[in-house]
Amino acid sequence: MNCRGKTLTLGARTHVMGILNVTPDSFSDGGCYLDVQQAVVHAKSMVAEGATLIDIGGESSRPGASPVSIDEELARVIPVIRAIVGAVDVLISVDTYKSEVARQALEAGAHLINDITALRGDPAMASVVAEMEAGLILMHIKGTPRTMQKAPQYDDVVGEVYASLQESIQTAEAADVAAERIIIDPGIGFGKTAEHNIELLKRLTEFRSLNKPLLIGTSRKSFIGTVLGLPVTERVEGTAATVCWAITHGADIVRVHDVKANVRAAEMTDALYR
Repeated sequence: MNCRGKTLTLGARTHVMGILNVTPDSFSDGGCYLDVQQAVVHAKSMVAEGATLIDIGGESSRPGASPVSIDEELARVIPVIRAIVGAVDVLISVDTYKSEVARQALEAGAHLINDITALRGDPAMASVVAEMEAGLILMHIKGTPRTMQKAPQYDDVVGEVYASLQESIQTAEAADVAAERIIIDPGIGFGKTAEHNIELLKRLTEFRSLNKPLLIGTSRKSFIGTVLGLPVTERVEGTAATVCWAITHGADIVRVHDVKANVRAAEMTDALYR
């Protein structure tokens, strides 16, 4: 996968994407990395621990979160992207569903766009990604961050998420996003109950027939807390368990907060599985 001149080789190993939220209100690390230098230090630390991608987010997508303006999101992420691009030699992803933020982020040096709406949030997103020859992560969400956890319901969560991602892939490719630059993410925790999330993980292999690299983001999420009865600060082991499971069921990339522990879990699982 070549994204704006940076290559990601898939299949031989699991890639670990480190999360870098430059937001005041993210559910786990909000407010920790608002300063550009703090963000750079953390990015360097995650790369040293084994991350091969860094995902920068300037708008919280936690349950109940309110949207922020384009100007506010740009003010948060663009200085961080510029600083990190010069500090680490890994792929930089930007978590946004706004096409103008995506354009300026890519111009600042990012390589991928992580769209939590899978192109449903901004009709111009696909053309921006195609024009800039960037990678695109299509994630499933039901509703919006503000509403998604208000009693989400499905007749068949796997079938419905699959169909939604399939439609988004078709939309992206119709807008000339290169087929080999598209990654899919079933959106664990985004408009799903704990039972829905577990069902998606149990049946993860079904998403392989979409013929796209598969990204899974379970890090510190509430369903782990539900199963283990633990607060967000004590979900590292639970996250690692889901990472190992996801790898053996088809995940190519895992998106995590705790990079060192999950890189080790991924490397051990790769040794046994790949």
